[in-house]
Amino acid sequence: MSLRNSNIISSDLLGNLIQLSSLDLSRNNFSGQIPSSFKNLVHLRYLKLDSNKFMGQIPNSLGSLSNLSSLYLYGNLFNGTIPSFLFAIPSLYYLDLHNNNLIGNISEFQHNSLRFLDLSNNHLHGTIPSSIFKQENLTALILASNSKLTGEISSSICKLRFVQVMDLSNNSFSGSTPLCLGNFSNMLSVLHLGMNNLQGTIPSTFSKDNSLEYLNLNGNELEGEISPSIINCTMLEVLDLGNNKIEDTFPYFLERLPKLQILILKSNKLQGLVKGPISYNSFSKLWIFDVSDNNFSGPLPIGYFNSLGAMMTSDQNMIYMSATNYTSYVYSIKMTWKGVDFEFSKIRSTIRVLDLSNNNFTGEIPKVIGKLKALQQLNLSHNSLTGHIQSSLGILTNLESLDLSSNFLTGRIPMQLGGLTFLAILNLSHNQLEGPIPSGKQFNTFNANLFEGNLGLCGFQVLKECYGDEAPSLPPSSFDEGDDSTLFGDGFGWKAVTMGYGCGFVFGVAMGYVVFRTKKPSWFLRMVEDKWNLKSKNTKKNVW
Repeated sequence: MSLRNSNIISSDLLGNLIQLSSLDLSRNNFSGQIPSSFKNLVHLRYLKLDSNKFMGQIPNSLGSLSNLSSLYLYGNLFNGTIPSFLFAIPSLYYLDLHNNNLIGNISEFQHNSLRFLDLSNNHLHGTIPSSIFKQENLTALILASNSKLTGEISSSICKLRFVQVMDLSNNSFSGSTPLCLGNFSNMLSVLHLGMNNLQGTIPSTFSKDNSLEYLNLNGNELEGEISPSIINCTMLEVLDLGNNKIEDTFPYFLERLPKLQILILKSNKLQGLVKGPISYNSFSKLWIFDVSDNNFSGPLPIGYFNSLGAMMTSDQNMIYMSATNYTSYVYSIKMTWKGVDFEFSKIRSTIRVLDLSNNNFTGEIPKVIGKLKALQQLNLSHNSLTGHIQSSLGILTNLESLDLSSNFLTGRIPMQLGGLTFLAILNLSHNQLEGPIPSGKQFNTFNANLFEGNLGLCGFQVLKECYGDEAPSLPPSSFDEGDDSTLFGDGFGWKAVTMGYGCGFVFGVAMGYVVFRTKKPSWFLRMVEDKWNLKSKNTKKNVW
């Protein structure tokens, strides 16, 4: 039985349906408390009350449903503790309580029938009960975003031999990452331990027969080197090791991961050169590459862009999309990649953001950046770049933000930049620039602190008059549209780029956070549905 588009539940009607085995009241505007007449539905096996406005404690009337196998209460306003009778129902194999206001500890389960458990996005605290490790048939364990779940992650978790999705992110777990997580199950596809207080090193035990597609250890206190055993994860599509204390050189061995699409190494203590792809097929599937806020040196690794459809960012905000089915602009779309929901407004199918800031990159700004016609944000700040600001930047007519600050750039600011009508954010401070500051609608709005540290600049923005011996404006750029340079190779065109990756500025581009953080990642559920035929589970969406 299914009721839709109603806000009233008839207690008498439900009380008379004593032979009912399945009841779906999800996605309505039901409010208040669950009627006590539910206790009469003793044959009920499947109950969906999710995505309503039910409030109060989960009622004891549900304790009479001893035949219940699937219970969906997510997306309501339930509070109080999780009642102990839920942990005692012998046939319960699917329990989803995420996105409520539940508090207290997670009780011990009295039976071992669970296949799916989602308690994420509540206010639970305490440790993981040992009875969870005895759920031999568990395929998904999702406890993310409770923040007060504490203690160490016991190695007993590796007794879950059939688990395919494990999300313990955004909590307060401490201690080291159990080494057994690298090889305990050849079924595990998703391992998300990000945003905790884990210490020690990355597990070095990833086995050759593992099925990992998504590995996220972002936002912990991991140290040491990046384990070469990760190359055994041949199914890996997403690797996020950002925001840790990893000390290593660039892990070139990761190029051997044939399906890797997203590589996040930002905000660690990585150093050395990033030289670009080693071989023709290096990182051939890579779409997002983030090495910002490390200590890399040498020339800018523009060579990676031969296959990339994304960019590097120093911000934790990340959005990306496959634009295969979209051209030009797409407005106000909510779409899903691997089940992760993103909401956009104004999206181009070509690369929009390039951020290589906060490293020690040297050399000149490559002219070829002028080929990135859809670029809206360019950040090369806090490096050791030398030479002139390329006049080819004036070709980037969509540019909205330009940050070249804290480098060793010399010479004049190209007058072509004055024609960038969308340029809303500019920072050229702390270089060795000289000569007149360009005039133009946008440049006329920028104040002195955006040019400070360049003693040779003149113009009304810095309250310094330019004299007649100042050189004339630079001629139009001679940047050859057909010259992709050897970095790009023949035949490369940015129309082939199918991903965008955002960096948190708010000026016409709606930025979402990806990386799988504070809210319930609905792709976990979708993966479970797709792979285990749990088709009764409705798609869940993030609220950013």
